[in-house]
Amino acid sequence: MDVKSHLSTYDAFIEMSKWGTVAIVVLLILMAFFLL
Repeated sequence: MDVKSHLSTYDAFIEMSKWGTVAIVVLLILMAFFLL
């Protein structure tokens, strides 16, 4: 098992999860703002 590549993959996964969560929160706020 290549630890270095595994860690870089894990870091990329964490980054995508973080930005995905931010994008979903922003989307929900915009939907609430425009639909209500």
